[in-house]
Amino acid sequence: MEHTNKENGTIYWHPAFFAGLQIELLDDADNLEFESEHLLSKKPMQIDILIIKKEADRPVKKNIGRFFRKRNIVEYKSPDDSLSIDDFYKVYGYTCFYKADVASVNEIPMEELTITLVSESYPRELVRHLREARGCTVEKVEAGIYSVTGDKIPIQILVTRQLSRKENLWLRSLTNKLDTHENARMLIEDYIGHKKNNLHKAVIETIVRANQKLFQEVNGMSDIIMEIVQEKFDRKLKEALDKKTKVIKKKLEKELKKELEKEFEEKLEKELDQQEKKMESEKLTERITMIRKKCARDKSLVTIADEMETEPEEVLPIYNLIIANPGKTVDEIYTLFVGTL
Repeated sequence: MEHTNKENGTIYWHPAFFAGLQIELLDDADNLEFESEHLLSKKPMQIDILIIKKEADRPVKKNIGRFFRKRNIVEYKSPDDSLSIDDFYKVYGYTCFYKADVASVNEIPMEELTITLVSESYPRELVRHLREARGCTVEKVEAGIYSVTGDKIPIQILVTRQLSRKENLWLRSLTNKLDTHENARMLIEDYIGHKKNNLHKAVIETIVRANQKLFQEVNGMSDIIMEIVQEKFDRKLKEALDKKTKVIKKKLEKELKKELEKEFEEKLEKELDQQEKKMESEKLTERITMIRKKCARDKSLVTIADEMETEPEEVLPIYNLIIANPGKTVDEIYTLFVGTL
């Protein structure tokens, strides 16, 4: 389990994974009880995530939870971390401690327990150890899901990088190595359908922050990304203000809100202005290209205006520049035209 008190720049993967896991198992949410950082005792010893089935005999629909029993321990390693042999024994030990730390003997039967180990990369050394040192069989069940048999406690390994995009989009995307614009677009499109869901918000904020450059490069996504960032900023601001005393809070909230709204409005206005200029530039370039092609076919000004469903006066300035400069490119005509404005 990772903890950090570093300054800005630290990405907190575990809360996002906890939310992402709940997204993946959403179809069975009414039957599953999730506990993050379940304390094993009064001492600082805890397992990452504990998932308890309310109805033990009711199967979980989602692929990553089909092998779940009554009580399911999950250990998650962040993208830059790896799943080691010692990690396995730590979680295995915690699981045994969880079974034993009860009021009466065998209150939690061994048959109720499972262990799920999650990492972005395939834990080659651990798998070799499980096979050679513990005599277990490790088999691939489906993309990114490996079953470990031969132990008293059922174990599965989830390799998020290998999980199916269709079945496990959110857990697979919980990385700082999101590699294609298409992956980013699929994630944003799915998020748009769940914008009001706090679990989806928690995960998308982490993924966007960890892959800022990629998301900035995805055409047409600037508005939704700005909305995501603004929502997170508003929430963080509220959390900070809530820690102030009631008297100071009212005063600061009013002043800060006004200042931040002004700053955001200025940034938004600047962004919209840039987008508007870009659209105008693209529209003008398209118009010049169209008129230039028609001129190349020796069409008259009146004919061109009629085909473009506009008045000859609207076409004339560009038409004259093209006729006067037959050898110039679209970009050169664009520059000449802008210079006349």
